[in-house]
Parts: sequence; C-alpha cells; structure tokens
Amino acid sequence: MINCLFVGIGGFIGSVCRYLIGLIPVSESTEFPIKTLCINVTGSFLIGLIAFSVQGGKNIDPRMVLFLKVGICGGFTTFSTFSLETFGLLQKGSTVTAAVYIICSVLLGLAAVLAAKAVIGPLV
Repeated sequence: MINCLFVGIGGFIGSVCRYLIGLIPVSESTEFPIKTLCINVTGSFLIGLIAFSVQGGKNIDPRMVLFLKVGICGGFTTFSTFSLETFGLLQKGSTVTAAVYIICSVLLGLAAVLAAKAVIGPLV
C-alpha cells in the first residue's frame, strides 16, 4: 500500500505541473498543440533520466523510482491528450497539422530519451 502512496503523491505533483503549464498563455493564432508537445518531450526526457539512472546502477530506492517514473512522469505526460488533440485535428480536416504533430511528438520524444541517455551515460 505504501507504493500506491508514493505513486499517488507523485501523480498529484505531475498532474498539478501539467495543469499549471496548461495555463501558460500561448498565441491563439495557431492550432498546433505546442504545450502538449512540450510536456510530452519534457516528460520523455525526465523518464529517460530516471530509467537510465536506475539502469546504470545508481542506488535509487525503488519507491523513489515509483514516485518519479510512475507518479510524477505518469501524471505529467499527456499521451491521452495527444491522442484526443490529434483526433480533433483530423476531425477538423487539419490532416497536415495532425501529421506534423504526430511526427514531432514521436521523433522529439525519442530524441529527448536519447538526450537523457547522453546526460546520464557518462555518469554510469
């Protein structure tokens, strides 16, 4: 049950951070969901840092890993929102914008994980 508490507290923190980023004013002249993209890329980088730190033999308490990886990153990242926004773009007929959004989300997310590996790599 203590593990659930760690995940829940982390999820609360991640979700509140996600909400606060959603409040950042961005020009309404674009339909491109830039805030969600930034959240997903940042979340990918953070989860990469955590995963590669643990994988590299860093002595991190498993509960802290749950707190950070499942809790904070899980509450912070917004893949479900990404899916819904992509569907909305497609439904509006904005196929090119939807395609660019999908490609950017996947490629930049993967690049962020690789960047995290590069940051942690020399330390392992």
